[in-house]
Amino acid sequence: MYFEYSSILYVLFVLVPVIGYYIWRAIQGATPSLQVSTTAGLKGANTVVLRILQHIPFALRCAAIAFIILAMARPRSSSEFERVDTEGIDIMFTLDISTSMLARDFKPDRIGAAKDIAIQFIAERPFDRMGIVVFAGESFTQCPLTLDRATLINLMKDIETGLIEDGTAIGNGLATTVGRLKDSDAKSRVVILLTDGVNNRGEIAPLMAAEIAKTYGVRVYTVGVGANGTAPYPVGSMIQQVPVEIDEDLLRQIAAMTDGRYFRATDNTKLLEIYNEINQMEKARVSVDSFPIYREEFMPFALAALAALLLELLLRLLVLRRLP
Repeated sequence: MYFEYSSILYVLFVLVPVIGYYIWRAIQGATPSLQVSTTAGLKGANTVVLRILQHIPFALRCAAIAFIILAMARPRSSSEFERVDTEGIDIMFTLDISTSMLARDFKPDRIGAAKDIAIQFIAERPFDRMGIVVFAGESFTQCPLTLDRATLINLMKDIETGLIEDGTAIGNGLATTVGRLKDSDAKSRVVILLTDGVNNRGEIAPLMAAEIAKTYGVRVYTVGVGANGTAPYPVGSMIQQVPVEIDEDLLRQIAAMTDGRYFRATDNTKLLEIYNEINQMEKARVSVDSFPIYREEFMPFALAALAALLLELLLRLLVLRRLP
């Protein structure tokens, strides 16, 4: 809070000599000017209470004057209001949920790491619509494009292997994703396609899906997930080393055809770095206009002044005049 006419506050100093003069008069009035032979007639009077009450009306009047001066100085408060204009980006996650994503070369496993790091990515982009498509032997939309971060994150957490027939239908997954983006009016439409295998299922060839993405101006970032060589994979109660097979040539072609990029993630740290790099490349244009909103705050001071004057009046009429 601040005062628009702060120079008026100097008038408060006028109360200082007034209060000083009142105190001087009260001290002078305490000196006896009349001698009496006995005080027996005054024993019933509570002189201490009387003396205190006699000074309250003056204190209330001074307080009322002070509040009036404060109200005249026009107290105001302000807060910043921000209007955000954003050139949004629509982003779809296309995640492989085949059983090979249970390999434990990532912590806790590939699919767990992919979900956790994607959730961090989602939290850092509050102005973009995002959605999720998952694929294994076939594909489906886990979450359409939305700005509802809570729903998106909850649906990301619900992703697991075994939801659909096993396999790796990269073409179907990408085609389903492009279907979700083709009618978008966003300035930029992006797919983050993450897989750990080789296309072996589906009716749509991956390069055909990439051609469709290119036609609609959809940029695809492809991410190959898996350690180099072999990776630990749970088989029953045992862990076996299985070969890592990622069709990197295909993923590079998809990215190149759609003006995207291919990345290889070999552990959690590398995957996080990839998402951070994509985050930097796909920055939304956000313009923020901020301006203050002012509120007048004189009313509490005016009401306080009125209350002080009313209390003084009531004290004089109902209390002080009844005292002996």
